[in-house]
Amino acid sequence: MEIRNLITFVRIAEVKNFSKSAEILGYSQSAVTMQIKQLEEELKAQLFERIGKQVKLTQAGERLLPHALEILNSVQKAESIVQEPEQISGKLRVGTCESYIISILPPVIMEFSEICPHVELSFHSALVADLFDMLRQNDIDLICFLDQKVYFPEWIKVLERPERIHFVASVDSPLAGQRKIPIERLLQQPLYLTERGVSYRYAMEQALAEKGYALHPFLEVGNTEVITRFLLKNKGISFLPEYVVRDDVASGRLVILDTECPEIMMWSQLAYHRNKFVTPQMERFMELMLRRAGE
Repeated sequence: MEIRNLITFVRIAEVKNFSKSAEILGYSQSAVTMQIKQLEEELKAQLFERIGKQVKLTQAGERLLPHALEILNSVQKAESIVQEPEQISGKLRVGTCESYIISILPPVIMEFSEICPHVELSFHSALVADLFDMLRQNDIDLICFLDQKVYFPEWIKVLERPERIHFVASVDSPLAGQRKIPIERLLQQPLYLTERGVSYRYAMEQALAEKGYALHPFLEVGNTEVITRFLLKNKGISFLPEYVVRDDVASGRLVILDTECPEIMMWSQLAYHRNKFVTPQMERFMELMLRRAGE
């Protein structure tokens, strides 16, 4: 049994398309078809059902997939033992949210680029539900996101860390330093919020709706850096993850407001698809994320 045939089998199982798999692997479609035919003849079982352009694993293919992944991961680990990190090459596609790209990921990206300079790293930002779909469709290799705890049987969760979400304002705000700010007073301020549908905003909207209140933002924008610029100019207040404002709070430019609003907790999470072949670049990136989470 040839390793390349197992690699082709796993790739087709991931993308569910022979021609797309051939393009990714750099083979002709006829070569990919021949490799699967060889594997099926060796195993004496049909591995895929082909109905038009749709490709689906048969029951035999489903039984083979976890074992094929185990074999390929063992081969990859054996290779990585003798391979220097700077020799790792290929692509790594990470799905995430804008606040991560601005606040969490820059030091990880810099260290990753130093130890894996030949890897082509790309980030794809979207709402969490869209990121889930991208992971299922193998449009991304890893997903880093902020939400309530989420579990799917087809995922492998690598990281889960609590993140507090706060109302924040400039140190010069009239609300700075006040205790137990009433919700009514808080909502009289200009609100600069992330776009509707973002996990922590939705959680606060639900908590306030239960008490009969609604959020009416002065400005909605997906980029948290834009929001903090307005806050630093003392233009209003916002509701943001602690990691977004940590440096500005530590420097005394922003303050976390003490309010009567319910406390909101979200979770930073890192996951990949259970059927995904774990590449060396995925392993390095996950190691860096876990190390940062432990700091």
